[in-house]
Amino acid sequence: MTTPSRGARRSLCALLPLLLTACGDSPAGTPDAGPPWDGTYTELEDRGYWVDTGRHDACQFVDADNLDPLLCQRPSGFDLSGCSAAELSTLEDQGIYQVVLRAERRVRPDRPTSTSVSGGSISFRLSADGSQDALGSGPILARDTGNGTFFLSGRRSLALTTGNLVTTAAFAGCRVPSPGVITGCYVSCVENPVTGYSKTLGTFEAHRMTWAPGEGEASGGLSRVGEASTTMIRPADLYIAKEHAYVVSLDRPPLLGGLSVFDVRDRANPKLVKTLSFPGDTSWNGVWAKDDALYVASNSSGLVIFDIRDPANPTFVRRAEGPTTVHTVLVDGDRLYANAPGTGTYVYDVTNPMDPPLLQIVRPTVEGGYGDGPHDVFVYENRLYVSNGSDGFQIMDVADLNDVRQLGSYFLPRLATYAHHSAVGTFAGKTIAFEGGEFPGSHVRVLDVTNPAAHIPLIGTFRMRAPTSMHNLLLRGNLLYVAWYHEGLRVLDVSNPTKPKQVAHYNTFREDDPGREHSVFEGNYGVRIPGDGYVYLVDASRGLIILNEL
Repeated sequence: MTTPSRGARRSLCALLPLLLTACGDSPAGTPDAGPPWDGTYTELEDRGYWVDTGRHDACQFVDADNLDPLLCQRPSGFDLSGCSAAELSTLEDQGIYQVVLRAERRVRPDRPTSTSVSGGSISFRLSADGSQDALGSGPILARDTGNGTFFLSGRRSLALTTGNLVTTAAFAGCRVPSPGVITGCYVSCVENPVTGYSKTLGTFEAHRMTWAPGEGEASGGLSRVGEASTTMIRPADLYIAKEHAYVVSLDRPPLLGGLSVFDVRDRANPKLVKTLSFPGDTSWNGVWAKDDALYVASNSSGLVIFDIRDPANPTFVRRAEGPTTVHTVLVDGDRLYANAPGTGTYVYDVTNPMDPPLLQIVRPTVEGGYGDGPHDVFVYENRLYVSNGSDGFQIMDVADLNDVRQLGSYFLPRLATYAHHSAVGTFAGKTIAFEGGEFPGSHVRVLDVTNPAAHIPLIGTFRMRAPTSMHNLLLRGNLLYVAWYHEGLRVLDVSNPTKPKQVAHYNTFREDDPGREHSVFEGNYGVRIPGDGYVYLVDASRGLIILNEL
């Protein structure tokens, strides 16, 4: 079958504004992308999220084995004699930072000191007047960031059934190796009601979340066409149908999430026309549409179905049979896949979109029992690709739902890795999966999944700045669109899947956007390309952003 040109597809979609779902964002994958790749590769070692590059700085600690808690909150606990006051004096007194930690020494009473090395992360925010200062999820207790000095300390208390887990941490900056990057030493002291007191020391590298060095707002031909915000907090996903953008939001109590509806007939001036949520049900994470039905993944009430025959005014139809928590949702043909963490993927028949019966529950087999997945799935050529959280990446044959078979698995190395999302296509006759993670250090993995029962080799990778996290992926021909939180939208040429190459970007993150937080999950959450000539993004603070399509 001949594939219509991009221009022809745009013209067709323009003629069918009320049937836009038929023109666009299906998960059908990419047919064989053809040359220039010849299908050969060298299998790579999977090094995980955190790659140890050695100590981040040469600063040291005073009396490292001393368990005095006061050393966890005072500058006197650090030997900063070799640090550069001149470099530190160049820092601004504000900014949002994501931080890579290298733990190097752990001290506990009556136990041998551990010198094993491990990675970690944290974030902090500094404001000029101190009103928004925060370290991780707690307040900053002490701050000295002027006159060539950089020191922060903070404390967090977590209530457990056994008592309070209290963590006190301090960070002493030493050098500024490049603009917006601080290196130094840190100490973290934990009072655990079960395991007792411990002290961890190490070095850190903090990156201010301004745009990456040398970057402007956009490159590669991408530019902003229009933008509109919503009164709902934390927009997290979107779907385009019937000349409207449906954006779902998570909540941040007491602020509410829910559904925001934008009229996008004028792409340069999208308009928010409706918001809605239900009492006690305001955390909605995923959205999809088929014909006149809109499907919402709710963290409180499962799969929620709306009627969008009047696209500006969705009306509630029903909650589908199944789990009370659904995190993501995807429609492929006449099947809907709803993903319930810790339970499985619920498969529905959407031949009648308003009243889908449950057909099957798909649960991959994983060693040690089913865990926190599935987070999301992708469907391609009768296979279900399951991003199964900390349990890795599984491939299921779902041609016959009465005989679902597990074909293979790719288990992620080390702790703190997470299979989050994927996109699959055919390149040089091979089935290639682009697997994406979440959390700091996550990146694009390229896997050859042609014969998953035999072996799934890693054949390519693509990374951004070490402390940032990616989120979702979308494959269109030879272009892989990646929603990468702080890094905005990244467009990769994957015509040679072993060597993904960035060809365009659009930065959505700005520190001073209203409602902006300092979490690692800030910035661009999602991307949709419905085939109407535009790219639609959803940013956690800015809301809906519309770009031109490449």
